[in-house]
Amino acid sequence: MSRKNAVLITGGFGFLGTHLLEEISTQSPGTSIHVIDNFSTSPMSLEETLEDLQIDLDLSYEICDLSGSKILKDKEYNFSEIYHLASYVGPAGVLKHGGNMVRGIVNDGYQMIDFALENRSRLLLASSSEVYGGGVKGLCAESTPRVVPAETSIRLEYAVGKIAIETAVINTSKVRNLSSIVIRPFNVSGPRQSGKGGFVLPRFIASAMNNDPLTVFGDGNAKRAFTHVRDIANGCYLAMKNESSGKVYNLGNPSNITTISEFANRVIDVTKSNSKIELVDPKTLFGALYEEASDKFPDATLTIADLKWEPKRSLDEIITETWEFMKKLKASSFQSISGKG
Repeated sequence: MSRKNAVLITGGFGFLGTHLLEEISTQSPGTSIHVIDNFSTSPMSLEETLEDLQIDLDLSYEICDLSGSKILKDKEYNFSEIYHLASYVGPAGVLKHGGNMVRGIVNDGYQMIDFALENRSRLLLASSSEVYGGGVKGLCAESTPRVVPAETSIRLEYAVGKIAIETAVINTSKVRNLSSIVIRPFNVSGPRQSGKGGFVLPRFIASAMNNDPLTVFGDGNAKRAFTHVRDIANGCYLAMKNESSGKVYNLGNPSNITTISEFANRVIDVTKSNSKIELVDPKTLFGALYEEASDKFPDATLTIADLKWEPKRSLDEIITETWEFMKKLKASSFQSISGKG
């Protein structure tokens, strides 16, 4: 059956994808959407995900990798918008994909570029704040150089893959008729995020729920700007609807800059846990290949001005909403891949 002017979301049942579905449902109820997702990173089953979603959409889906999608080969489908969110995720989750990430990120990205050109679709690419390295003493603006450090690591391979594909998207928009936009999210957090990739908030909350120590890496002074996933989803929607092409926008909340130790203490306070903070070397949890990120927080001036985007949710709101969600499911679903908090 033909689905003209539908929306395609790769990774649409992932952490960001499910909130984007809800954002589109709020902004444009009844929209026809097709999701491609392999369920490699979700803490919930397909049935649980569909039950948890609050959407009014004409929804269809394929559970597969992009290479196995039938819809991408179906000439009857015409998607006006493509959100390409599917990717490897997590500072620990990427470790098992070493040596394959550049190929995977670039190949999937080019498949979506070609599909968007063929269908005359507007393409949104979800890149990563990892492309900045550590920015300028942690501060990252869109004009900040993208950094490739001298020392090669698996985390670097992820960043290099993102640099490569966002460069390809932007350059394709310069030389061919591709309408595109690139977003760089910063420390996305909130309900439905799994801790299995090493993400810090579900990891902390899972430990707090059991009154176990919250393991903070290094000296705990690393700075991040945690941004509610629903604010990020709203930014994606606004970026897609913006008329500019070939531009890059940071999506991160400068009001939520905090050290990891401060963040851990807020988790303990919000959850009223008896947990203590334990400083650890992350390599003891995730192995020798793990690398911790430098300080990293956004300058979102351009995004706020161009897209009229307003990240609204505070750190305590992020923690509270994530905690309320996690209480509905087993805490083990959210713990880090090391099996520890």
